[in-house]
Amino acid sequence: MPNRLSLEKSPYLQQHKDNPVDWYPWGREAFQKAAQEKKPISLSIGSSPCHWCHVMAHESFEDEEIADILNHGYVCIKLDREERPDIDTVYMSVCQAMTGSGGWPLTIIMTPEQKPFFAGTYFPKNSCYGRPGLIDILRRILVLWSDKRRQLLQSSEQITASIQSQNPAGGRAPSRALLAHAFRLFQQQFDPQWGGFGSAPKFPSPHNLLFLMRYSQREALPLPLSMAELTLQAMADGGINDSIGGGFSRYSTDEKWLIPHFEKMLYDNALLILAYLEAFCITQKSDYRDIVRSTAGYLLRELTDEKGGFYCGQDADSGGIEGSYYVFTPAEIMQVLGASEGKHFCLQYGISEAGNFEGKNIPNRIGLAGSRWKPEDPRLKQLYLYRKKRTALHKDNKILLSWNAWAIIALARAGAFLGEPAYLETAKKAQRFIQSHMSKESPDQRLYLRFCDGEAAYDGQLEDYGVYTLALLNLYQLTFQAEYLEEAILWAEQSIALFEDQKAGGYYLYAFDAAPLIARPKEIYDGALPSGNSVMAMVLQRLALLTGEHKWQQAAKRQMEYCAYEIHDYPAGSAFSLLAMAKALYPHQELICVSRSGIPKDLLLPQNLTQLRDTSILVKTEENASLLEKCAPFTAAYPLPQKGCLYYLCENGSCQAPVNQLSQSIGRR
Repeated sequence: MPNRLSLEKSPYLQQHKDNPVDWYPWGREAFQKAAQEKKPISLSIGSSPCHWCHVMAHESFEDEEIADILNHGYVCIKLDREERPDIDTVYMSVCQAMTGSGGWPLTIIMTPEQKPFFAGTYFPKNSCYGRPGLIDILRRILVLWSDKRRQLLQSSEQITASIQSQNPAGGRAPSRALLAHAFRLFQQQFDPQWGGFGSAPKFPSPHNLLFLMRYSQREALPLPLSMAELTLQAMADGGINDSIGGGFSRYSTDEKWLIPHFEKMLYDNALLILAYLEAFCITQKSDYRDIVRSTAGYLLRELTDEKGGFYCGQDADSGGIEGSYYVFTPAEIMQVLGASEGKHFCLQYGISEAGNFEGKNIPNRIGLAGSRWKPEDPRLKQLYLYRKKRTALHKDNKILLSWNAWAIIALARAGAFLGEPAYLETAKKAQRFIQSHMSKESPDQRLYLRFCDGEAAYDGQLEDYGVYTLALLNLYQLTFQAEYLEEAILWAEQSIALFEDQKAGGYYLYAFDAAPLIARPKEIYDGALPSGNSVMAMVLQRLALLTGEHKWQQAAKRQMEYCAYEIHDYPAGSAFSLLAMAKALYPHQELICVSRSGIPKDLLLPQNLTQLRDTSILVKTEENASLLEKCAPFTAAYPLPQKGCLYYLCENGSCQAPVNQLSQSIGRR
């Protein structure tokens, strides 16, 4: 008989609706029951594509013996970490503090007041090889809850007090020395053979690569770019890159990017599009452009909802076996492509009888001569269609605001810089979807965190507001439609009102009027995604440059000083905030175009947008003049010409005489 999770929208919670465990979703009902019955709470946090979440579910949560212990001794809560990143962040910090590590599935045992006293990740059902089993842990905790509850409660109070402690208020002026320190740290951790940083497992961390490429450009240093390029090339050659269907897996389990953890996530692929696109813009190497196209093609083909949003990702497992969807034998390749073309593919993509993964082969190009096949190659399509006949990968069809915003940024920039209108139109459609389905109407204008099965739910958090605002600013800079800028200002103003810590600086993860948790964290260091505070630094700095408004300049200054203070000891952990600081620390340019006859076509040409990608551009026309003056009041002083257009180029607060050709402005840069 289905449990309470059958009423939830989350695909992850739906996967557990038939468990014998009497699961509750996070909420008042569960906490009241625990308080009334004086039981501890067993909280399990995971996500739909997570392989070890599935393993623990099959081993333990589908097991009647485990279910009996949980149902009689505990109140059990199952949580989708992607729906409630605030809760996940709080309890992940508990796990890391208590155990020194973290991950998913996340296992927390806590009091009815949500105060934790036990934390861990995956546990097998039974103890083995020195690893405690879940059944023994649950039984032992029940004995302690009965016999030594006071000690457990004291422990929970101490743990809670520890994670509630805040750093004292502080600020520090950003400096180029901070960026140089970050680069030295990346240098120390860099793998000169295979790229990436540190040892296996290796994560793409595209924002780190973006920092290196921008730093290389700013300082005219070849080494940071070569580090980024080596990593991008190694990932593109490795099995982490799906050579047949496009897109990248979440991380590599080995140092040379061959064996991935096969789940594919929207956010990884969006950020990787940005990294490969930046490499193409700098180097003009066609291989980077092809990777952008194959990855964008994956997003459009596999993760795009017909209404315009993007799904979270795809599972690692097919038919219950991790990676089975992606691997091939030589015989399969020959069967699909024929002997001649099949042999050629096997040579080009490392397909052998011996295999490279459990007797079969992950296609890859590690150490191989020749060139990769183009994404549009019909032979790759043949292999893709053959693979589609296998047991389908589970798809997490939640639409998350912040992840969608990253996809909007990636596809909009790829469409504009590569001259691919379909990408840009897809990005615009996704923005319209968010506007229509994931934002409340006035007077209580708020953003929603997630949309699933026709329902928008959960108030947006810092990351949602920050990345969506950044997406709107990117759409403005690529289309010059002033409505995008107007909406960006709306959500940036609301971000300050909802999340900023007016006393100590920085931005909290969730809003001041949200249901309180045991802590209200402020995340500063980037993980798989840039932190909300890093993104806000970028948003505020861009608004300051675009609008010239004192309030945005002051907001940007406050945020960058907060970030500089917090990351001073380890700046490499917050590369995205360093990208924002670089906009203030290095010479920057603003271009104001005033046009009598609409947006000049020259400004929308891919080659010009690419050259101007780091320039803040405003376009004032007869149609948008009043709206643009509302967003950037200083533009009122720029009169429209009698005909044609004029370009005003400014650098570091000094403006040059206007010219009537864009090429003249680009030539002055």
